[in-house]
Amino acid sequence: MTSNSAHPTYVVHGATGAQGAPVAAALAAAGRSVTALTRDPEAVVNGAQRVVAADYSSAADLTDTYRGAEGVFVHLPAMAAKDDREKFAHNILAAVDEARPERVVFSTSGFPIDPARGGAFATLAAGLADSGVSYAILVPELYLENLLMPFIIGSARERGVLPYPIRADFPVSWTSHLDIADTAVALFDRTDVTGVVSVGQYPAITGPDLAEAFASRLGRDVVFDEISPEEFRTSLAPLLGERSAADIARNYQAMSTLSGRPIAPETSAQKLLGVTPRTTSRWLADIGI
Repeated sequence: MTSNSAHPTYVVHGATGAQGAPVAAALAAAGRSVTALTRDPEAVVNGAQRVVAADYSSAADLTDTYRGAEGVFVHLPAMAAKDDREKFAHNILAAVDEARPERVVFSTSGFPIDPARGGAFATLAAGLADSGVSYAILVPELYLENLLMPFIIGSARERGVLPYPIRADFPVSWTSHLDIADTAVALFDRTDVTGVVSVGQYPAITGPDLAEAFASRLGRDVVFDEISPEEFRTSLAPLLGERSAADIARNYQAMSTLSGRPIAPETSAQKLLGVTPRTTSRWLADIGI
């Protein structure tokens, strides 16, 4: 691994992934120098001035990369084992403590950060709050990109049915990876905004609202279909593996006891930053559907 550049840069974790790539692109579009972190040293990251082969398993490598950084965008890998995520969180915090980047923006990727429940996401959030480094925590609810899984978007296109494991009357402040990127860039500029920033559509929308947006974009009737977490697990397993599919299904089973997943308007990106997330129709248009 090479040493860090003397020029201020923005370090983006998972810069070839679904969440990191839009952040790297948005920072580059804003004229920022981007250091892309990826496990593949041969990866090409659009807009990145530097690609570094490093992951969360080495605090020393992260420290070297964070040193002198203007900002760091971090999110924990959702598919990693629980114990690995906890180790990754501690490595990130050790690197932040040693390297002292100017600012850290952490996306929870929709995972809870309740200290009472514990876990890596809560560990990282609490550690950043105690670090003395400028920070902000992006808190999305559910990602619109979930709807792009082949068995969901394919069903909408071919059968006019949008299946998802939530009740039809379950309101969610859906967001997209593009919205996370827009909000992250804004947070690197607005260092006066700290702590939790909720990201998502407000007011929250329901499954039939999603189906209506898909119908408009696809040019055909689309209805929402509430499926069970078990049905969701069965469809996910070939894509993600049995363990990950079972973990996700358990999360949706637990979610079924809630009344909804709306963001808190007082901590929203809309109020704190003036950044309004895309509507579902706008998001579909932006990704070319």
